[in-house]
Amino acid sequence: MPSTVHITVWNEFLQEKTDEPVRKLYPDGMHVTIANHLNAQDGITAGTATLADPEHGLTDEVLVKTDVLIWWGHRAHHEVNDEIVERVASGVRGGMGLIVLHSAHFSKPFVHLMGTSCRMDHWDENGKWEKLWLNNPTHPIVEGIKNGTVIPETEMYSEPFDVPQPDELILTSSFESGEVFRSGCVWNRGKGKVFYFRPGHETYPIFYDPNVMRVITNACRWLASGDDQHRTPNIEL
Repeated sequence: MPSTVHITVWNEFLQEKTDEPVRKLYPDGMHVTIANHLNAQDGITAGTATLADPEHGLTDEVLVKTDVLIWWGHRAHHEVNDEIVERVASGVRGGMGLIVLHSAHFSKPFVHLMGTSCRMDHWDENGKWEKLWLNNPTHPIVEGIKNGTVIPETEMYSEPFDVPQPDELILTSSFESGEVFRSGCVWNRGKGKVFYFRPGHETYPIFYDPNVMRVITNACRWLASGDDQHRTPNIEL
């Protein structure tokens, strides 16, 4: 792992501007909330990028310095330029880590890297609890997380989830309404890894939850411990 882990937090940054409940929770945007937490951790430096930035904020110069890219999106997946999608996928295959949060399961980079529809059976913004169960309690991503950790209010997702079989299944969620979902999955892609982490609905204070943020922080450190070959822009593998 590099002495300093460089993170870029990407967010489409739309609902925080237009939806009052989201604006109240994340007045500066979810990307800023996540980056602020990461910047308070030893050995981590986090910057941000949004859909409206030139090249969506993901220039070659930015990605070549990024050890781990965190992606959140919901309403504007289709607005992400395909050239940027290829650039991100190339970075992952070259060694960059990618953390995909919640509704970003439909993001273009994730769908591209998975090669499937990435749809789930159904969902419900019911605000009921979610419990996180540790499939691999010794994995570094869940260090410090207790089995059965509760997120008090969330959006429910239900299996089946149309993704390839994960190379590592780390977390499974159960919900107050009875559904289950694979909520912490790792896939190897070239020299890099993709971690999908389900919690993160925009109308609940999930990115202030210490357990959620601990998982994200742990994942940043673990994903950054891989190969640094992505530091050459536009790698073709």
